[in-house]
Amino acid sequence: MTEAAEIEAGGRRVRVSRPEKALYPEAGITKRDLAEYWAGIAEVALPHYRDRALSVERYPDGVGESGFYQKHVPDHWPDWIRRVELPKEGGTVVHAVVEEAATLVYLADQGAITPHLALARLEAPDRPDRLVIDLDPSDDDFAKVQDAARAARDLFAALEARAFVQTTGSRGLHVVLPLDRSAGFEEARDFAHAFAERLAAADPERFTTEQRKAERGRRVYLDVQRNAYGQTAVAPYAPRARPGAPVATPLDWDEALAAGTGPRDWDVRAIPRRLGQKADPWARIDRHAASAETLARRLAALD
Repeated sequence: MTEAAEIEAGGRRVRVSRPEKALYPEAGITKRDLAEYWAGIAEVALPHYRDRALSVERYPDGVGESGFYQKHVPDHWPDWIRRVELPKEGGTVVHAVVEEAATLVYLADQGAITPHLALARLEAPDRPDRLVIDLDPSDDDFAKVQDAARAARDLFAALEARAFVQTTGSRGLHVVLPLDRSAGFEEARDFAHAFAERLAAADPERFTTEQRKAERGRRVYLDVQRNAYGQTAVAPYAPRARPGAPVATPLDWDEALAAGTGPRDWDVRAIPRRLGQKADPWARIDRHAASAETLARRLAALD
């Protein structure tokens, strides 16, 4: 086995130890493959990652073995990786911040499979610029997830807001609304709850806001719990620790709602080809930022 390799990323050469180590054994995807994936798509991914606190799911021995979730940056990580100290209950935590392609490659070397990002930027960590509705199915009927996404998109449109969508790389979809940071997390979360409750009330046979799994039945859970300070969402273009290395993939709405689309249709081998043929559907997401407080008033006025 090769002892080490160097991967060129944004002007840095990043050492990748044991590059042929299988991170996805069943798919034959190695640490080198993951590092090259990030180096190749970094130009598209970085605008979504910069200025956000990072947390990662790490699987140093590959996704078939146990992993762990990490927020705090270890001391041995290179000093060229940006760090930020943010408050948490009972203290602080030092997060990494992805500012350059080399950081993504280094994360691959550390067996960090899935990056998760804060919903607020660092200059205003208590004011979110993303609102996320996680459409979590209770079974494998993805058509119900698509119907929930369509209903969310249409309700946002009725409020004069433009929502975006991505696969989670697992079983569901994320419907994401860009926010203008005029409101804090409490106001954004209150709006998200009211929005989800309205969707569920309109179709209670298929959608629910019930947190207890035993009470959901076969309905799609409209999860808005991550819209709080310190919470995160899976990053755009992040691989997931599932067989085949599926990727959380930003989509156009017609792709997301097309018959035959699945939540794991794009993987680390397909994404570079996709981005070579198609622009990032989220490239202009910030141009459509909305006010959570304004949307809350519009939602109440619908009644």
